[in-house]
Amino acid sequence: MKTPLNIIAFCCRLNRTVMAALVTLALSACVSMPPNDHQISSTVLTDTDDTTMGRSVTEAVASNGGKTGVLLLNTGLGAFVARAVLAINAERSLDVQYYLLHRDLSGRLLLDQLLKAADRGVRVRLLVDDMDMAAVDLGIAVMDAHPNMEVRLFNPFARNRTRLVQYVSRFGSVTRRMHNKSFTADNQLSIIGGRNVGDEYFEAGAESGFADMDVLLAGPAVKEVSKSFDLYWNSALSYTANSLGEPVPSDATKTEAWESLQKWVTSKESSAYIQALRTSDLGRAIKSKEVEYHWADVEIFYDHPDKISADRDQTHLHMSRHLSPYFDDAKSEVFIISPYFVPGKRGTQKLCGLSEKGVDVRVLTNSLASTDVAVVHAGYLRYRKKLLKCGVRLYEANSKLVMRDANLSGYNVENRRRKKKLGMSRSSLHAKMFLFDRRFTFVGSLNLDPRSITENTEIGAVIDSRVIGEELAQAMLNKVPKIAFTVTLDENGKIRWDGYENGEPVTYTREPHTGFFKRAGTQFMRILPIESQI
Repeated sequence: MKTPLNIIAFCCRLNRTVMAALVTLALSACVSMPPNDHQISSTVLTDTDDTTMGRSVTEAVASNGGKTGVLLLNTGLGAFVARAVLAINAERSLDVQYYLLHRDLSGRLLLDQLLKAADRGVRVRLLVDDMDMAAVDLGIAVMDAHPNMEVRLFNPFARNRTRLVQYVSRFGSVTRRMHNKSFTADNQLSIIGGRNVGDEYFEAGAESGFADMDVLLAGPAVKEVSKSFDLYWNSALSYTANSLGEPVPSDATKTEAWESLQKWVTSKESSAYIQALRTSDLGRAIKSKEVEYHWADVEIFYDHPDKISADRDQTHLHMSRHLSPYFDDAKSEVFIISPYFVPGKRGTQKLCGLSEKGVDVRVLTNSLASTDVAVVHAGYLRYRKKLLKCGVRLYEANSKLVMRDANLSGYNVENRRRKKKLGMSRSSLHAKMFLFDRRFTFVGSLNLDPRSITENTEIGAVIDSRVIGEELAQAMLNKVPKIAFTVTLDENGKIRWDGYENGEPVTYTREPHTGFFKRAGTQFMRILPIESQI
């Protein structure tokens, strides 16, 4: 989900009179941020080896050569359960960082677990990008008022002007967001990947859902995730709700809010999420030291938070510079999964160069029907034919099928197999994963598009494991043709889409499952000079 781009697409549909009025209003508006001088710094709690998770991880790391334990979280329900289990079993600290945190079923259930952990004496630090936090300053202040819980908003909007106005008057500032996602317990276990917190990421949404991928890490790599969290937490761009002007809530307000949440949670006892949490084997496995990790060397890469306010040519702040060598050094195969894929001229040249020297380059991205941000697809269209002509293999997710077989690997956090066909009206690819020579696997929040590379901040892990790489490659080769269209050029140079629906082969000669107006609108957005923002 790319909220700034949704705003751009909305603005593209406004007529000239409205746009002129909006620009005039924005330029005349006095938008200022309050000082952030009284921020109290804090760092990760490191004395956690004697916790339940610490004892489990320390012993396992020692017996596996000091490597990091890796468990892929490929299902939405499993990914939710893993986060909740970490919160339930935390004894010293929880450090949680997200781009989006919705106030829906899964979001409230996880917030409830964070508050319960704080009630047990666990220090909870919650850092959320301000993109999704409109009109919730009181709720943020209530959580922050808990003696064991601190909440901060990253790169906040000013509270004295509407957000739409600031998209114009502070363009280039509020349009650059913290896209990182991490959930770390006791500095021992951490979850990073593509999922935000919300029903559509955990398969709870009835209308739409995202096929995604996270990774649960245990051991040395977790220390780097914690280091990254501290860097963002102590950044001058991280504000408390109080520093943004929200008064400290009264005791009565806090009590009312907490009681209201508990009443709501009680009413959801029959939900699939609470039931899955009760029957989960992960918590028991952590305590009994029986989690079946794959052990590997893992490197954590992340953007510096100063990237948000720095010039875009300050590439020493960018994590992408660490990933470039993996592309350059690929010898036989590169498999890219990027829901928002806009390679640009340089990226197209790099991928074509790999293909021309014999590397099998495959890219799975969203189709126009499955994407939740059509303007990104418009950017992708500029490079699609060139990529096909130079031998890059392209696959576009079928919006009717991607969530039905979204498990892109052989792993599952739950021992029991959950085979449930989802009744979503539209599903979308959201995983960000790159596989190099079936050895190095990147899982994280980074898309291959200009917004991830130069605008937003990101985090991800590179896993050095031939076992994981081989299993992922085989799973993707087997499953991608079932959930996506194979995009090719016919003998006349026209694009065609081949796939399977209802078990039968199908071929389309125009963007599958789209109407005229959506296709026409996307073609119009294709000519707009906004590639740096997508």
